[in-house]
Amino acid sequence: MEHYVVKGGNALVGEVEIAGAKNAALAILAASIMSDETVTIENVPDVSDIRVLVQAIESIGARVGHPDRHVYTINGAEIKDLPVDNALIRKIRGSYYMIGALLGKYKHAQVALPGGCAIGLRPIDQHIKGFKALGADVRVLKGGLLGAGAENLHGAHIYMDMVSVGATINIMMAAVMARGTTVIENAAKEPHVVDLANFLNSMGARIKGAGTDVIRVSGVERLHAAEYAIIPDQIEAGTYMFAAAATKGDVTITNVIPKHLESISAKLKEIGCEIEESDDALRVVATGRLKQTNVKTLPYPGFPTDMQPQIAVLLGLSKGTSIVTESIFESRFKYVDELMKMGAHITVEGNTAIIDGVEGYTGASINAPDLRAGAALVIASLAADGISEIHDIHFVERGYEDFPEKLRSLGGEIIKVSSEEEEEKAIRRFQLRAV
Repeated sequence: MEHYVVKGGNALVGEVEIAGAKNAALAILAASIMSDETVTIENVPDVSDIRVLVQAIESIGARVGHPDRHVYTINGAEIKDLPVDNALIRKIRGSYYMIGALLGKYKHAQVALPGGCAIGLRPIDQHIKGFKALGADVRVLKGGLLGAGAENLHGAHIYMDMVSVGATINIMMAAVMARGTTVIENAAKEPHVVDLANFLNSMGARIKGAGTDVIRVSGVERLHAAEYAIIPDQIEAGTYMFAAAATKGDVTITNVIPKHLESISAKLKEIGCEIEESDDALRVVATGRLKQTNVKTLPYPGFPTDMQPQIAVLLGLSKGTSIVTESIFESRFKYVDELMKMGAHITVEGNTAIIDGVEGYTGASINAPDLRAGAALVIASLAADGISEIHDIHFVERGYEDFPEKLRSLGGEIIKVSSEEEEEKAIRRFQLRAV
């Protein structure tokens, strides 16, 4: 199995460019099939989740072009009446966006129930509630498919019982070509919700209020061709911000929207980092040991749950005792056991982690339990004394483009290997450099 070998101890220094937002790209690629004309999508990250979704889109008859690594063209004119289902699509969370897209366009859909990282219960009851309010009959079919269908979809007033990014996105797509106006209250405000709304509007949709807690969708008859560039990935950017801080580095992160990173920047400033902002870049500088703080994950614009493992790694190296409270997912502390192998002092009580900072981590053989925790463990390995092996990196590669290459460009020592022989060579190389 492929894994990373990392030698820690180098401060990350330099400049790194952020790719397009994975979560925005998954929604936008799904929505692109709603037009019978060709849609061009730029700044698409080259990560495994995207490749899986594109395969699913092709499998139902859409015409897909890939003229550049980060560009796709999609035409949904020849989509067949087939279920969206294969072994790979069942492993990604973004598969459920195909339900809203197909239901909105064809008034019926059959899509495999979603997978993704095991970070807690992620029910789709709010999605189903929204589809039913629009007039669809929704049921779980034999074989683990979710089926939704209606003779006609109509506008509705939908109050979300809880803030859900996925449900907000799915209901928006289903409502775009419904008759009348749909109002979504208590809607998610995340940047990728806004990005999808802007994309759909570029194809002729009529969506107002994205980025607020009330979104209004006025149905249109059809969507047309468009060219659209996806926003930068705030979670990838935040990951490099914490990597710079944990390694006492000096990193400039380019192709970002600083406003999307305000909650992350605020915490880094609070614990002692220097942050410099420009129009589309951030510089993070950390000198000396940082201070403790308390963090609670919240829906946007609060501190992102997808950044919780990364800040926990950093606070594990900071002075004093920090408390991290996870309010979104109930099983997001699976990485703690792995981090404790490296010398961290963390106690988990329910949805709270109590972190007593240590002077440093020590290299170890560890396993990535999910996407963001895997990236956090890479950060810990870069900051640690010694060599670490990180296994199950398929999780990490679901959401980070060229992760080892970008880290090496900043001075990190990380090699991706696929055999014991390659691992031994990598370790010898690191040992020789240290002599």
